[in-house]
Amino acid sequence: MKRTDLEKNMAHKLDSRLKLAGTPERFAGGALLDRKEQRKLDQAKGLIPFAVKLDAQLAEEIRAQAVVRQMGLNELVGELLRKGLAAGV
Repeated sequence: MKRTDLEKNMAHKLDSRLKLAGTPERFAGGALLDRKEQRKLDQAKGLIPFAVKLDAQLAEEIRAQAVVRQMGLNELVGELLRKGLAAGV
């Protein structure tokens, strides 16, 4: 076997181990929920998925505003929509 083949095999093994390892708790905040659990929590809060397509610049402005105000995108978009609807737009 060539040296390059050995390196490829080692890289493949490492890659598969990384995929199986999962997300460390230090990045997940200790609260990892699978999709079903998250969906149940969202449904209990009365939340539903609502997909829209936005201009890239507008989406970036919303993300930046969420970072500045230290809130999630969902909360910020909900607040902006409520203000817009109340204003009669």
